[in-house]
Amino acid sequence: MQQTFRFIAIVFLFSFLVKSSSAQTYNQLWIPDTLSGTTFNLTVKDTLKQILSGQQTVTGGINADFWGPTLIMKKGDLVHINLKNKFNDTITIHWHGMHLPAVMDGGPHQTIPPGVLWQPYWTVNNPASTLWYHPHLHEKTTMEIAKGIGGFIIIRDSLESTLALPRTYGVDDVPLVLTSRRFDGSNQIVYTNSVYGDYMLTNGTPSAQVSLPKQYVRLRILNAEIERGYNLGFSDNRTFYIIANDGGLLNAPVAVTRVKLLVGERIEIMVDLSNDAIGSAVDLKAYNSGQAFGFPGGEPATSGQFGSLLNNIDFPVLHINVAAATANPITAVPATLAHNVYWTAADATVQRRIDVTEGNPGGKPFSLDSTPFVLNYINKTIPFNNIEEWTVKNNNVFGHAFHIHDIQFKIVARNGSAAGVGAYESGWKDVMYVPKSETVSFVAKFNDYSDTIHPYMYHCHFTSHEDGGMMGQFVVKDFSNSSGIENVSKHELDYNLFPNPATARVYVQFNELNNEVYYITVINSIGRTVMMLPQPEIPKGIDVSSLAKGIYFVQLMDKNTKSITTKKFVKE
Repeated sequence: MQQTFRFIAIVFLFSFLVKSSSAQTYNQLWIPDTLSGTTFNLTVKDTLKQILSGQQTVTGGINADFWGPTLIMKKGDLVHINLKNKFNDTITIHWHGMHLPAVMDGGPHQTIPPGVLWQPYWTVNNPASTLWYHPHLHEKTTMEIAKGIGGFIIIRDSLESTLALPRTYGVDDVPLVLTSRRFDGSNQIVYTNSVYGDYMLTNGTPSAQVSLPKQYVRLRILNAEIERGYNLGFSDNRTFYIIANDGGLLNAPVAVTRVKLLVGERIEIMVDLSNDAIGSAVDLKAYNSGQAFGFPGGEPATSGQFGSLLNNIDFPVLHINVAAATANPITAVPATLAHNVYWTAADATVQRRIDVTEGNPGGKPFSLDSTPFVLNYINKTIPFNNIEEWTVKNNNVFGHAFHIHDIQFKIVARNGSAAGVGAYESGWKDVMYVPKSETVSFVAKFNDYSDTIHPYMYHCHFTSHEDGGMMGQFVVKDFSNSSGIENVSKHELDYNLFPNPATARVYVQFNELNNEVYYITVINSIGRTVMMLPQPEIPKGIDVSSLAKGIYFVQLMDKNTKSITTKKFVKE
């Protein structure tokens, strides 16, 4: 059965690649809905999607049947997330690229069981940029991302808004999430013993096409693969302009005809369609054939764990049909985009080195510094406000995508040379490609947030590698404010809940001064967690209006002592 299906898949792929308009059929690109404002209600759920013809595919989505809404935020806003897990498994949701407190970050520690409402919040400190959110549950990230759980975040700010850039969402400003999937004979996603997909999916759409106006358009492109990299360009080799990296706008646009995009990376590009005839078409393609040894997806095999029908070939990513221009088209690329001031190697007061270890030919899982991930082990403690230079050395024959949480960094050297850093990666980054047998150095400042309880992560963003333990974690500690508080004896918090019984909101009243709550967990009468509130806004109380009537227990964790005190309340 599997061999028969694979033969059918090969035939399908061949027809997919044929450059004949009479033979090629396309599907309309799905563009995610948007949510704007300061409160975002998200529901993660199991669902179904018609991806291939025939049987529907079991997927996961956020407010949708695959992927999730694009969250549009403004720099400076205090945003609140109400995230309900209706998925058939525990999840986490990581706000990739966001500068925020560790307890809100959504790494492997912030697990959300089925049926639980998680309510993180933070002030948006990032500049205008394209970020994303996705699962980060240890050993299950591949499965949950493969099913389609994730979404874009677009941050706007006053500086970007003054530029003449395309920003009409879905018209001349289009988000593109690139990934691929392998399917079994029942059209179900294969995510075990398979790191590359056989079918290209753009925004979850196979053989995707879109109509774009005859003018400059902006594409926000994310590589959300398991492992595959993309070497992107257009079918007629036209020049296009990179205007932003992971962390926001470059100082000036960079003209290219090809750009590599590894897992987790984002770029924003502008491409000129003004000289194309209405009704004509051009393809955005992955020029992945003939890449250097170690490029993920460059393996020659067409089957097996590291094989794919898309390996080591050039293939279309998006078919673009040229339509009439909009009423107020963008007709040029701004010469100046931003005035970023970057950290340099001379600014760093601490140097750290991380080695990519194990893997083939040793046969062991990939790791960092020969230390597989352990949930309760802190690899690095970083003093608050440190400016540090990190050098990642890849001692293996396979390339990796290195990602660090919370901060944006500046790449300062490749193989020890500043001249080796490409202009296309000259902006703020949170993911960087480290090819085989190479070193890459970056400088970053660890500011604004310190927390010795919840760590941030650094890891390879190939989800199969992070699931296998290619991760480390760090805490940012404010030593200037340290007074041995970690050794304070645990004690119960003295507080009351009111009103009790309650119908809509429960408030916490402390009977001691200077109490600080790190976490609130609400548990029902049979011991199941129903709500989780990291670093809660105590004066605003706990919104219990969505809970069913009954008996509940509120657990408060003290910020200084980590002690937990429980009180009962009744929901009427």
